[in-house]
Amino acid sequence: MQELRLKASELLLREEWHDSVQVYTQFITLCRSHICNSPHLTKIQRSLCLGLSNRAEAHFRLRDPDKALRDCNQALEIEPTHYKSLLGKGRILFALNRYSAALLCFKSALLEDPQSNETLNGYIEKCKKLESLSRTGAFDLTDWILNGFRGKTPELAEYVGAVKIKRSEELSGRGLFATKNMDAGTLVLVTKAIATERCILSNEEEDSAENAQLVMWKSFIDQVSDSAAKCTWIRRLISTLSPGDDEASLEIPETELFKGELTEECGDLEPDLSSDDLLNILDVNSLVEDSVSAKVLGKNSDYYGVGLWVLASFINHSCIPNSRRLHVGDYVMVHLSKDVKAGEELTFSYFDVLLPLEKRKEMSQTWGFSCHCRRCRFEEGFWADKQELKEIDFGGVIFRIEEAMKRWNVRGREKGYLRASFWGVYEDGYASVKRWGRRIPASDVVVESVAEAVGSDERLLKVLMRDMTNMSGVLEIERAMKLGKGVYGKVVKKKLLRSLIGVEIQEQKVY
Repeated sequence: MQELRLKASELLLREEWHDSVQVYTQFITLCRSHICNSPHLTKIQRSLCLGLSNRAEAHFRLRDPDKALRDCNQALEIEPTHYKSLLGKGRILFALNRYSAALLCFKSALLEDPQSNETLNGYIEKCKKLESLSRTGAFDLTDWILNGFRGKTPELAEYVGAVKIKRSEELSGRGLFATKNMDAGTLVLVTKAIATERCILSNEEEDSAENAQLVMWKSFIDQVSDSAAKCTWIRRLISTLSPGDDEASLEIPETELFKGELTEECGDLEPDLSSDDLLNILDVNSLVEDSVSAKVLGKNSDYYGVGLWVLASFINHSCIPNSRRLHVGDYVMVHLSKDVKAGEELTFSYFDVLLPLEKRKEMSQTWGFSCHCRRCRFEEGFWADKQELKEIDFGGVIFRIEEAMKRWNVRGREKGYLRASFWGVYEDGYASVKRWGRRIPASDVVVESVAEAVGSDERLLKVLMRDMTNMSGVLEIERAMKLGKGVYGKVVKKKLLRSLIGVEIQEQKVY
């Protein structure tokens, strides 16, 4: 036993985790075979407790939280106040975003060893901070952005706002819905990826870039498979996602499942997740970081990245999206790009929606679905017998579009739909045409109607700021700030948002 203990300890110190687990397993088995049914804590029981605690550390380093927690719990059954087991369990729970449960472990460990207050107090303060963020969603990226993304990436916590998963009547399958009225920029969820993989793609050789993507995709699949195999909770989360067929038979998971604060046990039901199911799930639900509805912050902006963010994967596509996302490290932060009402479904744009109907149809087919949102249904009927718009020059086309909408009595949000479909024409037209004057609507009017229809977009913000030479008016500033919130979210303070909007005027690259 002594030889095994020394050998296992040496392997642990050398960070040879697999070998350490094997030797500690032999040591633990031998300890248990020598323990008598005594009600008193024996020397062998203490050795067993320490062996379980050390094996838990090795399992934790091998990213196997289920086995690590099991060892800690067994050690604490032998000695409920065992310092190393309490500390180890707290660290595992902290890594699983279960901040309240981790806090209890760290506080109990501090009672047992007050001399370790510096290390434990650091964990305790982090737990308190992240537990508060997971409840309130009061994240602030201002300082990090102002510092040019230098230094450590901000610590984020799992956060689920006023949303729930429901059956989607308008789109397909299941979707994420607002449970209360919320305005543009409101943060609705923050979640860490099950796994991510990134690479730098070469612009020179198409074959080289494709090969790099294939290698990246294989590595990504391996990471997700490994995480699912080692953690019941992760396996359960992944199993809630759609494999791409038979949507009607899929259950509606409770939103509580996706919050960090869960009980230690994930339930008696062991999720059944085959390799084929996992591949189908990843094919349907993985998100690319460099997306039209996303912005990558920090050093990862130099890379092409893919990841699996489970709750965010429930957000469907629409050509009238109301949500955008920020990627910070391995986290995704989803915020609203326009005001939404309680009961409204949250949607992303999987591709550029500032395009005509036919182009959007082509894009949706490459994604393997057909979009039947309100905008697509309206335009299908609208263009059925109207083919008279011809491109002459930028100003002329804008004039013809606006005149045609008057003649065909297009009003309200539907006017924004058509303007969004011809956004390229409007954008170039406002940049180059002067002679049309009042015969075409002011750019701020068009931007506002498009934003109301399809949500905030950097291109809309750029046109608005370029043409608004006088920003002294309160209403003008409020309009610009609201559009800015829809693009960047409320995770930045107003002072920084003004600066970001100002940078957009000069057409400088912010991120």
